Amino acid sequence: MVTHPLAFTLLPAEMDCQWNRAKLLDHSTRDEVLNMKVAYSNLACPEWSVEEVFENAARYGYQGVELRLLHGDVIPADVDAAEAKLIADAARTRGIKIVGIGASTRFAMADEAERMQNVADLLRYLELADRIGAPMVRTFGGTAPQLADTTSIREVNQWVADALRQVSRRAQELGVYVLLETHDDFSSSFRVAEVLRAVDSPYVKALWDTHHPYRMGETVETTLSNLHDWLHHVHLKDARRKGEDWELVPFGEGEVPVQEIVQQVLNDGYDGWFCVEWERKWHPEIADAHTALPNHRQVLEGYFQAYEKARAR
Repeated sequence: MVTHPLAFTLLPAEMDCQWNRAKLLDHSTRDEVLNMKVAYSNLACPEWSVEEVFENAARYGYQGVELRLLHGDVIPADVDAAEAKLIADAARTRGIKIVGIGASTRFAMADEAERMQNVADLLRYLELADRIGAPMVRTFGGTAPQLADTTSIREVNQWVADALRQVSRRAQELGVYVLLETHDDFSSSFRVAEVLRAVDSPYVKALWDTHHPYRMGETVETTLSNLHDWLHHVHLKDARRKGEDWELVPFGEGEVPVQEIVQQVLNDGYDGWFCVEWERKWHPEIADAHTALPNHRQVLEGYFQAYEKARAR
């Protein structure tokens, strides 16, 4: 069992929050007993400094942070050595794990030169992850342009698989996983599984973003079955339909069966991270991180307690 020492501090008195230090410590202890690992993506807080990202992770009961942003913008692959050390030290001194880096690389394009540029970028992200102690890098498959009559979905899948195969050897050398997310044209878990089967690398795995397969019409059972052999990381988010679009909402207020997903992946033996993905960077109208992060953590704690009770029966 991995222990995650957390440097908790009291919440500011002016914050309207139900949590206190005792509850957070209790959550941390219980989650370690159950091997629950909870992180958040810093998409939730584009205005926070590096130090605040990790300080507030501890404050709100999270054991890890997934880095999608740096200084409010998408984290680049070419972070210099001094800044990489600052990031790693900021996490370490606060007892918080850097669980991964969210890259924007993608490969579903016909232009081979563009695909190779994305391969090079992903390799640089792997090196950055190694420098800051992050065990995984997320990538997208991407969105293909309007396919020519002679181009099939299978061919696009092969473009993505070939690209991921090219980075897999370096990933294994570094001990850093590459995760293909259920996103964009690869929101279907079946399609992600087809790509990963073709790559056939122990260091290229799946990231289940809970929203996208659901909006594609998949059941929890279908997604879990398709991704079972490769599931390495889970992004938790809830959403509800708004006209022809979707809007992000707190856990339990939307249509995505987040609690069912948590319980089923745990029943299936999953022991990876659950990462709360509150995308305020892309949706500035939603609640700020000081409200959303503790609230999501509290609801997630309820899901864990329900799972624990069901397991004890």
